[in-house]
Amino acid sequence: MTEISPHLWFDDQAEEAANLYTSIFEVSQMGASTKYVADTPSHKPKGSVMSIGFDLAGIHFVALNGGPEFSFNPSISFLVRCNIIHEVDVLWEALSDGGKVLMPLASYPFSERFGWVEDKFGVSWQVNYIGPQDISQKIIPKLMFTGKQCGRAEEAMNFYTRIFKNGKIGTIDRYGSDAAPDTEGQIQHGEFIIEGQEFAIMDSAHPHDFSFNEAISLIKRCRTQPEIDFYWEQLSADPSAEQCGWLRDKFGVSWQIVPFEVQKLLNDPDPFKAERVMSAILAMKKIDVEALYEAYDA
Repeated sequence: MTEISPHLWFDDQAEEAANLYTSIFEVSQMGASTKYVADTPSHKPKGSVMSIGFDLAGIHFVALNGGPEFSFNPSISFLVRCNIIHEVDVLWEALSDGGKVLMPLASYPFSERFGWVEDKFGVSWQVNYIGPQDISQKIIPKLMFTGKQCGRAEEAMNFYTRIFKNGKIGTIDRYGSDAAPDTEGQIQHGEFIIEGQEFAIMDSAHPHDFSFNEAISLIKRCRTQPEIDFYWEQLSADPSAEQCGWLRDKFGVSWQIVPFEVQKLLNDPDPFKAERVMSAILAMKKIDVEALYEAYDA
């Protein structure tokens, strides 16, 4: 399981989406699911699937049936790098079925074959042909800074690579003087590594009616309470967004800071133990590991 996982918030389509994605991408598999064991704000039936993990091309994802509170938008998309043009076309056909095209599949100055699409669930994918070169990570989360956050992509790269382990800034392509409304020198496409995983980033000054929200968050798994405390202190910038291990950083990006063992506790075969753990989490802002085990053993 990767240290950082994209978390996708669906109304009630988590299983359907996970099945679709694992059928599309090679080297993919379904993982464990977690059931609703207590009353929650989502009002999902007790015993129904709350979340399900799945792996796509080496990256671990989690999908949640959380209710209709949040909707996907292109502020966080998933960049898929392909060595073969035929693979681009196959992925595009599957992902665009019932979806919405944001940039048509075509040749662009930066790529011989590229397309940007929202799939039928609203999740954004950028499918790109990069030619015959090594691909260390096939699917890369890409953050787009829009509106009042536009122009902060470079600040965000520096911030994340300073906080997380093994942080490294990679390739940066900047807008030129002819890129209006984008500002010369801001980031057109940047890449960075944290926790051994690749991410991409960009600024966009074009008019957009969206920004980061909780529909896509990033799960950071921690091994100790001091590690949870550290990331919480470094990342949380909006006390009103703190709940159940969730926080929002100064750029508006949502994170979940959780212990590795939380899924094991929620999946315990004893439903009373699992329900006590869930109830404890719902009462928390920052996760208290000792309190979780006290609830588990009560």
